[in-house]
Amino acid sequence: MSIFGEVQPPSGRNSEDVASSVIRRIIRPAAILAALLVAAVIFFNYIAAVTRIGAGYVGIEIFLSGSQRGPSEIPIKTGWVFYSPLRSQIIEFPTYIQTVKWTRDLNEGRPMNEEMSYNSKEGMEIYSDVSLSYAILPNRVPDFYVKYRVSDLDVFTHGILRDIVRNSLNEVASTYSVEQIYGEQKTEFLNKVEALIQSKMDPVGVVIQQFGFIGAPRVPAVIASAITNKAQAIQAAEQARNELAKTQAEAAKTVAEAEGEAKAAVTRAQGEAEANRIRQASLTPQLLELRKIENQKAMIDRWNGQMPTVQSGAGSGGLLLELPKQ
Repeated sequence: MSIFGEVQPPSGRNSEDVASSVIRRIIRPAAILAALLVAAVIFFNYIAAVTRIGAGYVGIEIFLSGSQRGPSEIPIKTGWVFYSPLRSQIIEFPTYIQTVKWTRDLNEGRPMNEEMSYNSKEGMEIYSDVSLSYAILPNRVPDFYVKYRVSDLDVFTHGILRDIVRNSLNEVASTYSVEQIYGEQKTEFLNKVEALIQSKMDPVGVVIQQFGFIGAPRVPAVIASAITNKAQAIQAAEQARNELAKTQAEAAKTVAEAEGEAKAAVTRAQGEAEANRIRQASLTPQLLELRKIENQKAMIDRWNGQMPTVQSGAGSGGLLLELPKQ
């Protein structure tokens, strides 16, 4: 080493050999570290891996090799999962309620016309905006995957499920007239469609939570006007029947009151006649004499001891004569 700190090459070796030795000492650890990193990446991506199943989701392990190829029959619940990417694959499915709207409104649902069309019993084409909510039972996720082989629920919802809903609408609508679907039997129609969809989804553990129309079904304007006019006519006729029934009821009430009054008057008259008959039957000479004596006694009891001051003469034609004072 020189006084300035420079490295002097050892005897018998030139500067190029020294540089090569230094480079090898630096590159060797870096190469080992890079090899370790590559080995770790390969290990954790192809030999062993870890993932986490979040809340509201269920995982299913798909075996890619071995005699048990295919989905595992036991779903994976929430938590950390270790698996080998060379041997299997983990697919997550949400188990919370999924809601979809198929409408012609570009601002509701997906930005495209997805209204449902179906035919009534008369062959009339009807259009409707539809809303549906469903959920997958956690313990039936393997059955769902085996049946449809989809890992993206949007593919199932807007493909398989949409076709099932449209076919169910057509199947039930073929037994209803357009007036029934548009009018008072709409609720019954929707309940039957929902039950049919549910029966088709039962084998794979999909539960229909809600199904219905968004707004009224759309039919040609002429048909809608005719149905509305008929409904108004029926309502007016029902109102007229109610008013007639009310009038008849009031008339019947008046007649009933008059009949009641007449019967009451007859009953009272009959009572008075019977009372008079009893009184006449009870008027004997002895009773009349008794009443006369009682009247005289009452007059005597009321007399104040004074003599009368006037007297009516028998032959005076009813004239009153003043008596002399005592």
